Amino acid sequence: MRQGGGGVVQVTIVAPSDRPGGVLGTIHRDGWLIERSADCFLASRPEAIAMVERLGLERELIGVEPDARRALIWHAGRAVPVPAGFRLMAPGRTIGILTSPLLSLGGRLRVLRERFVPARGESESDESLEHFAVRRLGREAFDRLVQPLAAGIWTADPQRLSMAAACPEFFAMERDAGSLTAGERARLTQQPASAAASGARYGQFATLASGMEQLPRVWAQELARCGVRFVKGTVRSLCRDEQGAWQLEGAGLDDEASRANAVVVATPASVASGILRATDSTLANDLSSIDYAGSCVVSLGFPRDRVAHRLDAAGMVVPRIASRRILAVSFSSSKFRGRAPDGGVLLRVFLGGALDPEVMELSDAAMVECAVSEVEQLLGTRGEPRITHVERWSHAMPQYHVGHVERVAWIEAAVSRHAGLGLAGAAYTGVGIPQVIASGQGAALKAVRAVTP
Repeated sequence: MRQGGGGVVQVTIVAPSDRPGGVLGTIHRDGWLIERSADCFLASRPEAIAMVERLGLERELIGVEPDARRALIWHAGRAVPVPAGFRLMAPGRTIGILTSPLLSLGGRLRVLRERFVPARGESESDESLEHFAVRRLGREAFDRLVQPLAAGIWTADPQRLSMAAACPEFFAMERDAGSLTAGERARLTQQPASAAASGARYGQFATLASGMEQLPRVWAQELARCGVRFVKGTVRSLCRDEQGAWQLEGAGLDDEASRANAVVVATPASVASGILRATDSTLANDLSSIDYAGSCVVSLGFPRDRVAHRLDAAGMVVPRIASRRILAVSFSSSKFRGRAPDGGVLLRVFLGGALDPEVMELSDAAMVECAVSEVEQLLGTRGEPRITHVERWSHAMPQYHVGHVERVAWIEAAVSRHAGLGLAGAAYTGVGIPQVIASGQGAALKAVRAVTP
């Protein structure tokens, strides 16, 4: 980004691919709609909904089908609904806990006793998700409820996952309300006031009818219409020249893309570390300390009459204590309309994560075989799928280890010492699409301020 004549700001985006969107991608094949990565976004946050509306894609917005607005957990050889009123780790309804077959009587009573568990001291700044959940809800509730639900979101090691970074809302509940139970009930009493929020009509999650790739594709078209240049290339390093401008070195860069007054580095932290090492080695080291995990998504399409399960949910998560290979399976065609042709159902099977990195070494055929075997045992599928697709995401998910909030604060302080430099992406303050949009918007705003009077 640099200041042009007449106060006009020239923006150049350097990306290694002609296809915008990074990991977001949609495959259309013979009536099947397969998402390569995220298939939806959180509707209760404003950023993604606002971008959809700004781009004129409101008619594309769809929510989770009403009959599928629940999640299942594999337990004792069958799929069991998450207790009514239980949100990740916050018990909002006593009756939901008391009647859930997921927990023993002792486990239920331990969860109900959560409201009497003392809050920890203010001096303790962070805690792992596992330690926090076991301390407040008990080991059984963690193993059977919290761990599988959390794994379906972060694919992380719960012994290392930071509460302050990954679950700040629940972390604050203990501090502000004294317990998760009290905090969740207070939130539920305030729900009517928030029902008018723009995302409320879509349920908790929303997507685009023609697939998530539509969002970055139309966004790129709008940017091009506004004069943004797109250059296919890669940046290897970034440093200041004698005039104080940023010099970009890499491949595929023309003269205009090689010099800028302000730069936003929107790459994984590990890549940003290499780009910025010549500029600030301490900053580069902090960026390289953010770990990443890989995962694999195997999409399977079956005839409806070859699947015994009713598929009356958004999907099912699988606890680690079940000793199965998969993390979760999403019932895509139940969750969102238009994901399978008539008479078909689409399932997305998730494997890998921080606790099972070896799965990434399997061949595509072995991954499909594993996924087919698992859904046969868990959902009663029969025969070979009509369609299969394997999507590998190696080192794609940033891991918010304990201390991540402090680490990001150090990174932001270091970045602030370099005028015209910004960082954006999932590595810092949230892995969801709305959080990443907010990250990019914040970094872009700082960049604009750096190049305009």
